[in-house]
Amino acid sequence: MAENKENICFCCGRPESKVPLLLKGNFGFICSDCVTHANNVLEERKETVNENLMTGIPKPKEIKEFLDQYVIGQDRVKERVAVAVYNHYKRISTPVVNDVEIEKSNILLCGPTGSGKTLIAKTVAKLLNVPFTIGDSTVLTESGYVGEDVESLLVNLYQAADYDVEKTERGIVFLDEIDKIARKGDSASISRDVSGEGVQQALLKLLEGSIVSIPPKGGRKHPDTPLVKINTKNILFICGGAFVGLDKIIKNRCNKSVIGYNVDPGVKKADEEFMSKLNPIDIKKFGLIPEIIGRLPVITYTDELDRDSLIRILKEPKNALIKQYQRLFELDNIKLTFTDEALEYIVDKTIEYKLGARGLRGTMENVMNKAMFEGPSSDMKELVVDIDYVKKYIE
Repeated sequence: MAENKENICFCCGRPESKVPLLLKGNFGFICSDCVTHANNVLEERKETVNENLMTGIPKPKEIKEFLDQYVIGQDRVKERVAVAVYNHYKRISTPVVNDVEIEKSNILLCGPTGSGKTLIAKTVAKLLNVPFTIGDSTVLTESGYVGEDVESLLVNLYQAADYDVEKTERGIVFLDEIDKIARKGDSASISRDVSGEGVQQALLKLLEGSIVSIPPKGGRKHPDTPLVKINTKNILFICGGAFVGLDKIIKNRCNKSVIGYNVDPGVKKADEEFMSKLNPIDIKKFGLIPEIIGRLPVITYTDELDRDSLIRILKEPKNALIKQYQRLFELDNIKLTFTDEALEYIVDKTIEYKLGARGLRGTMENVMNKAMFEGPSSDMKELVVDIDYVKKYIE
């Protein structure tokens, strides 16, 4: 008669009679001792990861100094972002301090186009070496409607993290054009707004922190598609938008509207400082729902770049446009130089287009295209771009 064989733990090999409890799993049986040991190993690894994360986090001043190398001006914004980012990753390393659970601080950046909002977020992610993705609010809709679900933001971040869930859950999402999903008016919509208020409602769970199931390769969810679970609790969301007309909302709240032609210069100067009075009430009046504002506790704004700042942007940052073009020409053994008058004229024309720093690239392309086309095939050894040269291509 054959002996009854006992079930054994596939991990340690002990039979059921020699262990406190034997559990059945998909790949066989495992004993409670091995489960406890595995859990202890995971906890130790988690503590080690958190300790390494904490020692590797730059201090706020160091973050600000790194941002200074790439972003001209906007000192107030860089300080706010540096503190928020430092606190966020410090919170990940020690989520509970003396029984006090620290909540995460997502960021809302308001400011005109081309003032550096995206660049600040991208540069912070570069410094921290964490997965980073940029999402556009205007393509998002509620689930079930034509357009992308809010979960697509996490799909992009998951792909940027090389399909590593742990890295994904420590990444940064920059959500651009968030002002475009503002609801119309300060009151609740009486009709379904699937690409405005509906998207705001759908974003709440991502911003707050929840476990979201996503299709690893993107696309719509299907019942037969294996899904990946992502916990958004430790993902930092930085939202940006131009918020055109926000200054008028602030002026109305402060009762500072001016009518007539004889405007006091003092009032004009005060108008430039209105954005410093920005508070959540103004964002709510613009059209973001209170629930989403509450999940974006760090609210700050970028200043419109003036002429001097744009000239500095052309010359000073590590990846300044002038340095990029000089490097491109250098690869063809051509020395490229710009006169100050030429740069000033380029900036003046860019200001006319009202595109901010982002418009500098387009203006420069118009100026340099002819030389970049002919230079590699010619015997040119040096090119000096002066104001007369610039005026031939932009008027």
